[in-house]
Amino acid sequence: MVDIKGLTVKKNENFSEWFTEIVQKAELADLRFNVKGFLVFQPSSVLVMEKMYSLMEKNLQKKGHKPYWFPTVIPESNFKKEASHVKGFTPNVFWVTHGGDKELEERLALRPTSETAFYQMFALWIRSYKDLPFKTYQRAQVFRYETKATRPFLRSREFHWIETHCAFATQEDALKQVHEDMKTTKEVLHDNFGLPFLFFERPAWDVFPGASRTFAADVLNPDGKVIQQPSTHMIKQDFAKAFDIKYKDKDGIDKYVYTTCYGPSISRIFASVVIVHGDDKGLRFPWDIASHHVAIVPIGNDEKLITKARELEEKLSSFCDVVIDTSDKSPGEKFNLWELKGVPIRIDLGEKELDSKKLSLFRRDLNKRESVSEKDLIKHILNIKSEFTANLIKESDKVFTNKIVDSRTLDSMKKLIESGNIVRCGFCSVAFDGKKCAEVIGEKTGAEVRGTKLEKEIATGNCIVCSKPAKCVVYVAKSY
Repeated sequence: MVDIKGLTVKKNENFSEWFTEIVQKAELADLRFNVKGFLVFQPSSVLVMEKMYSLMEKNLQKKGHKPYWFPTVIPESNFKKEASHVKGFTPNVFWVTHGGDKELEERLALRPTSETAFYQMFALWIRSYKDLPFKTYQRAQVFRYETKATRPFLRSREFHWIETHCAFATQEDALKQVHEDMKTTKEVLHDNFGLPFLFFERPAWDVFPGASRTFAADVLNPDGKVIQQPSTHMIKQDFAKAFDIKYKDKDGIDKYVYTTCYGPSISRIFASVVIVHGDDKGLRFPWDIASHHVAIVPIGNDEKLITKARELEEKLSSFCDVVIDTSDKSPGEKFNLWELKGVPIRIDLGEKELDSKKLSLFRRDLNKRESVSEKDLIKHILNIKSEFTANLIKESDKVFTNKIVDSRTLDSMKKLIESGNIVRCGFCSVAFDGKKCAEVIGEKTGAEVRGTKLEKEIATGNCIVCSKPAKCVVYVAKSY
């Protein structure tokens, strides 16, 4: 049951403990399942994530992606067809080795990602330039044997995501898809979920296994660490050749396709929604993804109050998800509960409200009470609906204010990182010849070179590590 006493720690004083408390007390997940790294998602998170899935899928379908459901298992032989991919994922694969008591002739992987499943079928489905572009996605769970410490929603051994896999006739068309994926990230993560982020192209040593280029959105936490959210990848043509994915062009010549993939992890994005919008009272959810929009709290069990609550529910249910709290908790406990759960609006309904025909509303975006006449209730709530997410976005967009700072020495970088900043600096190269300098940064600061911004920045001065002339501007931060 929910601890109606609410949170005992402040977000900005002990972020780690605050996150642990909110997961448990808001009943987002139960961590007591007896397999390490796996958790039971509870209604408070599932109802929100279902709406998150819906918004992302609608956006993808609008842009021409078709939904598929692929098997959860992938033959080991599929992985072995592309060397860098198998090398990158094999250490984190869960393997199925037996069917009943019988050992399988070939091991099956619980999918850590699905390129090798989709591409096997692409080779069967794609025949002509008329079949391109071929844009697919699936909603699925993926499994990775994480060896780092697991953390609910942020780093688990099973996570819930959407993965798109697309094929194109030209490299230029594939790159256009990558830019479309970035646009999707902005439209959904920022405009619907209210998450501010920075988009980086990852350095060569940090690309997705089997990709030539990787781009990813980093969301900043209050503790100064970043969370990688959706990444999108230009896949090497080695994959198309390994799986023999060809098409005949207009002249009847066989050519290999170019492929991309995009992976918004809904369960991981949910963590950022909790972290970015949550406060010392509990959760706050943007309107479109809140599990319930309005909680009606009768103050007492008088039948007249319950009847009025149901009447209000009927009025609002055409555009709101409404819940009536008929529990035997005290009014204060109920108020704490719905603030903890992040419901956007709470309507407090007592004898005074019945007599005056004025309702008391509590808005979770502004954390303030408002009084509204019953006859104006629908209009008033529609106004709040139009403002609610915009208010959260306005507040969350300030998260990067004064958090990106410049540094010219490793000593100052270390201090700035420890103070919860993202450091911008000159760097020798994000090609492989810069990897040694990135490793020095990791050893000295515990942070990582996250990459370069998409908007070209002119480098001046020298590399912060090797003192060679800087060829690029990189961003350095700690991450989950």
